[in-house]
Amino acid sequence: MKPKNSYAGREITRLVWLAILVSVFAFLSFYRRGDVLLYGDAVAHINIARRVFDSKTPGLLQLGTVWLPLPHLLILPFVVSSALWQGGGGGSIPSMMAYVLGVAGMFRLMRGAFLGLGRSNRAVQMAAWCSAIVYGANPNLLYMQATAMGESLYLAFFIWTVVHFSEFARADDPTRASSSLTKCSCCLAAACLTRYDGWFLAGVMVIAVAVVAGGHPCTERKSGEPEAQDRTVRRAVLKFLLIAAAAPVLWLAYNAIVYRNPLEFANGPYSAKAIEQTTGTVNPTENNLYAAGSYFLKAAELNVGPVSWQGRSWLVLAVVASLVAWFRRQGRAAFLLWAPLPFYALSVAYGSVPIFVPAWWPFTHYNVRYGLQLLPVFAAGSGALIALAFVNDARNKALRRALALVAAIIVIAGYVSIWRAEPICLREAEANSRGRVALEKQVAGWLTKLPPDSTLLMYLGEHVGAVEQAGIPLRHVVNEGNHRVWKQPSDPDGLWERALADPAAYADFVVAFEGDRVWNAVEGRHLTELVEIHTAGQPRAVIYEARTR
Repeated sequence: MKPKNSYAGREITRLVWLAILVSVFAFLSFYRRGDVLLYGDAVAHINIARRVFDSKTPGLLQLGTVWLPLPHLLILPFVVSSALWQGGGGGSIPSMMAYVLGVAGMFRLMRGAFLGLGRSNRAVQMAAWCSAIVYGANPNLLYMQATAMGESLYLAFFIWTVVHFSEFARADDPTRASSSLTKCSCCLAAACLTRYDGWFLAGVMVIAVAVVAGGHPCTERKSGEPEAQDRTVRRAVLKFLLIAAAAPVLWLAYNAIVYRNPLEFANGPYSAKAIEQTTGTVNPTENNLYAAGSYFLKAAELNVGPVSWQGRSWLVLAVVASLVAWFRRQGRAAFLLWAPLPFYALSVAYGSVPIFVPAWWPFTHYNVRYGLQLLPVFAAGSGALIALAFVNDARNKALRRALALVAAIIVIAGYVSIWRAEPICLREAEANSRGRVALEKQVAGWLTKLPPDSTLLMYLGEHVGAVEQAGIPLRHVVNEGNHRVWKQPSDPDGLWERALADPAAYADFVVAFEGDRVWNAVEGRHLTELVEIHTAGQPRAVIYEARTR
């Protein structure tokens, strides 16, 4: 006799292979169009990973402080290859793997939720498949998973955190409950090391675990040893707390030890707060929680439908499905998929993280991709409602089928419209990269004309893509990462500072962008100017010969 879960295992296998095919096809499509490296952050992620081993001062301290380390550590082995580094494919591989895991996670989450409702196998199957397909077919997610951006990776950890929590909540055996909670904590820790969203999620999950553990079903059983079972659950909860807290604590400790400031990532010179003050970025929702939440919801809607009524319809479907799950006291774990809403409302209002959407002032694109964080709840809600048509129950049959049809129409119309208009995450990348990409292409063209063993002095924070495109190893570039970061506020004996003080002693050529530290350091030194590059909307770039070879 076959195990009862063998069928579910086969379904997962089919789904995973389908997701792999879709992921690879989407990557190749965007790669051929040259869209993989449009996001400046994607270029930065790849080069942060690369400089851990390819630098004049290699090591884990090259991971920096503002961005959490896990995405870069996952990218690192794939950018050892120069081809995967230059083309950007090395940064895409972890995102693509995470996309597949996210699709599988949606399937497992919804299958468990529907089993809890006691529905027919057909309804269970359709709910799981519909939610997984709605999640995996989203055009914006398909683009983001083809890049080195962290959205796909975080979403996978987020979904699996909820999956394992849901299984912990339903488990009627203390051993199974303990195992599920441990897996939940590991996924949560990974989320905390991927994006700061995970830190907020950790707080939400701690509350959820405390509530569920207090009345867990396996501690109420009459058979066996209830006290031993209760101890097992308590130990599992303690283990969960320790693992979940470990990631934020380790990151705070790293910042305290290395940068002498545990909150360096939040208030240091490269933090979002410092960048906002330096650039003078306008935040239309600053200190307004309601407006911040509205901008985030609008960004979420634009990620599932470019037309206002489509995005609003998705939101309604998700709210209806969540309320049904809540009041029926089944599938409540999926309610945790709403966690990004309060996090981003708070971050946008008070955390120097603005979101601009094209329909509202200032009528442009900025961080619209953050709206993808609500895709799991949209997929779960629409998938659950579509599956209502397959429930074997004569009551309200016509109403259920009508609701399922409406949900299916909204999903299909939204995704077709996105492809016709172009995914908004791709439009955001294009809108914000035109000048940078053009400048880096010109600079890279000139860099390739230099002798291959040359040493450069260059600030890489803004235009590391030029070095990447030129194929110049980072160990040939003296840059801002080549100093001892624990020497605060500066390191006079560091390689970077010494090179700025005397460029000719440490570099063959200097690449300066108007206004950056290299530009200010070489001004008035009368170095031999080789070329001056002008690009619309970008600072001037000048390549100097620092010493005669």
